[in-house]
Amino acid sequence: MTAVTGLTTETSAPYNRIGMSVDDQSIVGAIRRQEERLARDPASLAFAQLADLYRKAGRAREAVALCRDGLARYPHYTTARLILAKALAADGQLAAALVELNAILEVSPKDVQCHRLAAEVHRRLGHIDDAVTHLEAATELDPGDRESRALLSLLRASASPPAAEASGLGRILSDDTFATITFGAVCLEQGCIEDAVQVFTRILRKNPDHREARERLESALRARQRRKG
Repeated sequence: MTAVTGLTTETSAPYNRIGMSVDDQSIVGAIRRQEERLARDPASLAFAQLADLYRKAGRAREAVALCRDGLARYPHYTTARLILAKALAADGQLAAALVELNAILEVSPKDVQCHRLAAEVHRRLGHIDDAVTHLEAATELDPGDRESRALLSLLRASASPPAAEASGLGRILSDDTFATITFGAVCLEQGCIEDAVQVFTRILRKNPDHREARERLESALRARQRRKG
């Protein structure tokens, strides 16, 4: 992918003659308009829209700074706080993102977007059971959320099933002997993505700080997404 003015282009998008995708051009134009709007009225709520555009353009730190400045004036603006959490997560500041998400859920416990993002952040931190809790909340609030339901099924499956209920492969995967990075990598290389997810999440349930297991889990989930198209 080619970086252009802080944006990334995707091969499936149409391009103009300078190599910028139509989507990138749209974001650049939207950013310019929102910047002009905010310049005309610095006290407006337009900061949240601009921050979200910055985030989508890969300018996460600018989004964070803009949200923090705006929230200092409008501390109860929940939409801006969720955008801040998204920007922090995009910048890899996962613990800080959780602080913002928890603040939202304290006052809006039925915020389904917040539960989805909290599930992602906890998963990236290696907190598999916390991720499951938020996915359960998301699917209860939105029964039509098939992606959260599928992820929930995957993460639940990594918990050790009763021996009597496990299949042959299930018994292998539930054996701690096979809960290793090497075995998970082999599963992933063979295209057994769900099995790889089970291996990496089993490792993380025992050791949430296992950095390689966290990274491999995210790689497996990205591979799953690509396979779905």
